[in-house]
Amino acid sequence: MTAVLELCAVSHVFADGSAGLRDCSLALGRGRRHALLGANGAGKTTVLQHLNGLLRPSAGQLLWEGRPVDYGRSGLAALRRRVGLVFQNPERQLFSAQVGEDVSFGPLNLGLDAATVRARVAAALDAVGLGDQAGRAVHHLSFGQKKRVCIAGVLAMEPEVLLLDEPMAGLDAPMQEELAALLDRLAARGVTILLSTHDIDFAYGWADDIHLMAAGRCIASGPAPVVARNPDALHAAGQRQPVALTLHAHLVARGVLPVGAPPRSVDGVLDALRCQPFTSTTKTPA
Repeated sequence: MTAVLELCAVSHVFADGSAGLRDCSLALGRGRRHALLGANGAGKTTVLQHLNGLLRPSAGQLLWEGRPVDYGRSGLAALRRRVGLVFQNPERQLFSAQVGEDVSFGPLNLGLDAATVRARVAAALDAVGLGDQAGRAVHHLSFGQKKRVCIAGVLAMEPEVLLLDEPMAGLDAPMQEELAALLDRLAARGVTILLSTHDIDFAYGWADDIHLMAAGRCIASGPAPVVARNPDALHAAGQRQPVALTLHAHLVARGVLPVGAPPRSVDGVLDALRCQPFTSTTKTPA
């Protein structure tokens, strides 16, 4: 796997002396969908802020395509053009009065011409389903709409890596499905995606790779089907096994389903059940 962005034995100590990360190593394969899971306080947000250069390691290194990141002004600017971060709370990221103004802020700071900025803003808003909202006041938006504006603002920068901190939090089920579809489209275009989440079922079904955090360290990384079947690592990270895996194992143990690779979702398990040639045991009256 070629890592586009990588933390190598990174530790971080905050100003109050508390440890945010402890010898944490994590690599993002280019063009892959990554999910970061762990209990509250495990260090997920701290990882994202290091990957974007908002925080600097107290020890260890951040690598971009195998080379140490330059934390000078130009080096950080180059990193943030390539690596976009969407915060969990949209209020931390929105500062313009109108939607279109907010989304255009990043491209304008890149020094792009007006026509290019307009095109990027329109494409980004269309991507998040807000193509007709450019002139709307930000304070009139719902929480979910504000989140989508934040994502549009990052997409307008056309990053190679997209980091999202708890993007599904506060969204209803249809909006979560829309966001997942958007992330899938971005991944299909080659964008590397890392999102933090508490939803192991979503991570198991959506991600190519899962990374588990505990006490400031990444304790397990790998393909989602492999990590999700590691009960010790899941427990250490405060996670349960995905429902689809548990359900599939019970059905296989009872001979209802054949032994084989488990589906990645409950819907997949149900589809497998529908394909089974069940024989009725009800007796026909004489």
